[in-house]
Amino acid sequence: MSPNPMSTAHTLTAAGEPAPLLTPQAPADGGVIPNRGFSTGGAGEALGFHFPAWTLGEWLGYSALVLVSLLLTAVAVSTLWWMLHAWRSKDNLKGTSFSEQPLAPSHTFTLLVPGRHEEEVMGQTLDRLAMQDHPGFEIIAIVGHDDPGTERVAREAAARHPELIRVIVDDSVPKNKPKALNLALKTATGEIVGVFDAEDEVHPRLLSLVDSKFTETGADVVQGGVQLMNFQTSWWSLRNVLEYYFWFRSRLHFHAKSKFIPLGGNTVFVTKEWLDWSEGWDAGCLAEDCELGVRLSSAGANVVVAYSPEVVTREETPGSFTSLLKQRTRWNQGFMQVLGKGEWKKLPTFRQRFYARYLLTMPFIQAVTGLLIPVSVLLIFTVKVPTGIALITFIPVAPTLVLLAVEITGLAEFGRTYGTKVRALDYFRLIWGLIPYQIFLALGAVRAVYRQLRGQNGWEKTEHTGAHRDAEAPVETGTVTPIGAARTLQPEKALQPEPALQPEPALLLASGDER
Repeated sequence: MSPNPMSTAHTLTAAGEPAPLLTPQAPADGGVIPNRGFSTGGAGEALGFHFPAWTLGEWLGYSALVLVSLLLTAVAVSTLWWMLHAWRSKDNLKGTSFSEQPLAPSHTFTLLVPGRHEEEVMGQTLDRLAMQDHPGFEIIAIVGHDDPGTERVAREAAARHPELIRVIVDDSVPKNKPKALNLALKTATGEIVGVFDAEDEVHPRLLSLVDSKFTETGADVVQGGVQLMNFQTSWWSLRNVLEYYFWFRSRLHFHAKSKFIPLGGNTVFVTKEWLDWSEGWDAGCLAEDCELGVRLSSAGANVVVAYSPEVVTREETPGSFTSLLKQRTRWNQGFMQVLGKGEWKKLPTFRQRFYARYLLTMPFIQAVTGLLIPVSVLLIFTVKVPTGIALITFIPVAPTLVLLAVEITGLAEFGRTYGTKVRALDYFRLIWGLIPYQIFLALGAVRAVYRQLRGQNGWEKTEHTGAHRDAEAPVETGTVTPIGAARTLQPEKALQPEPALQPEPALLLASGDER
């Protein structure tokens, strides 16, 4: 009779010798077999997968961490893509500028300048606007009936330039910017209406270049560049300046190419025909510029964006952190109003409507993210996070670091472009302020949602002191008709292009055949 293998194994084992390799049997108690998962269970568990035995609190906490991580990643990647649009090819970069050889003037302009409690800056703004080398334009200054200081400086400027400047008094209550613009629009005589803020520093050749852009492209709207200048005032002013730089230098060009664009609040020029069609600006919207851009985009207007560093309109950041918060709250709340109005749904393609919905819901995304950030941080320090969840939370780090590198390069290019020395302290502020500024953006979004839910739609004004005028270098004006002289223009002389500031190639990326 053949020997029993099992008996032999037991005998060898008892003798202190190794037993043969045998397939392990499932434990009677249903425990875990090493390297083979659970011994019993459903089909998923037989393949080594099983749902973790988390409590309800753990499921909610870990889900919040994953959600925040994915939201931050999506926002960072899309922001990075839009920021780099102008630098993805040489053609893109060249196409963002005004023409080097502008055409002779062929349009007339009305420039609207609303001002409220702006006596410190408005007079100089009106004087600079009066220096435009274009042969056909008028300026309308709009002031409130309860603002004698601003009215005084506006009327003094009108006395200095009686052939160019008119003053209109707005007696509406409550007051806001779109109401002032609509009042002045009734008496505008130009074929094209431009809007400027009371603190703007406007280049004297701007109208000539804008006029040429209308003729060259057949545009219905031309959005010019706006640039905050005083980046060394504070850590948050530095980031605010860079926001404007990338927004007008690159992002708006992407939105215009996509046929959906929220217009800027100033240095925007719209044909009188389209403004009459739209009945001006929405007086109930806190982001009247965005709302107008959405309506014109939905109606098929041709919007062109142009940014040439030497002729951008220069501005300053808000004078205090509180003022900046109020400004950002107003913009976010205005975006929510535009989203609720639903004009963007008339855009002809799904892609345009997707862009519109994503851009207009950004305040909601930032608000939700802002609320979940402290919850996530609390969970990280109080709860042992599984390895898989911990790895997911690091996903947003990669695009954020790339974003920071782009901002550092952008700051260096900004300094070269505008002839301003960027200090080591400025780079330190830029890096240090990354997370605090994101928290600030979330706070502004949360505050906007709160105000919108409570029906608080009052206009929170941003104060201006003219800090950008102290910080900027003198602007070369070229051939400009002296103030008070006859307004006759010789296009062949006055429109000769000035030496252009050449964009630095530091941010050019490979795209297609362009290297």
